[in-house]
Amino acid sequence: MRTFVIDTNIMISALIRDGLTRFLLTNYIANYIFFDYGLEEIYRYKDLIVKKSGMNFREFDIVLLRLLKYVRLVPLKMLEEFGEEAYDIIGDIDEKDVVFVSAALKFDCPIWI
Repeated sequence: MRTFVIDTNIMISALIRDGLTRFLLTNYIANYIFFDYGLEEIYRYKDLIVKKSGMNFREFDIVLLRLLKYVRLVPLKMLEEFGEEAYDIIGDIDEKDVVFVSAALKFDCPIWI
């Protein structure tokens, strides 16, 4: 079974629109890796996501919980061993993406961005 690290923007996209991204997450059989801190970012933008999606806050929570059934939440601590290597690869370009590269190295898989 394929494994993919999911960028936070993929989860946000799946929340905003019931389109291809949401369909793939919920129907394509794969292991999807997402970070616990990504939930903090999603909740930081909850008002904007609700506005763009046309959902209310209750619907947002329902859709998010549904999506989370298809992903594996990984704590950042689990990726520390690859932090330095990941920083060498992407840190000068976008420091926020170091965590995604760390996960790709740990799980030997691509990043869905």
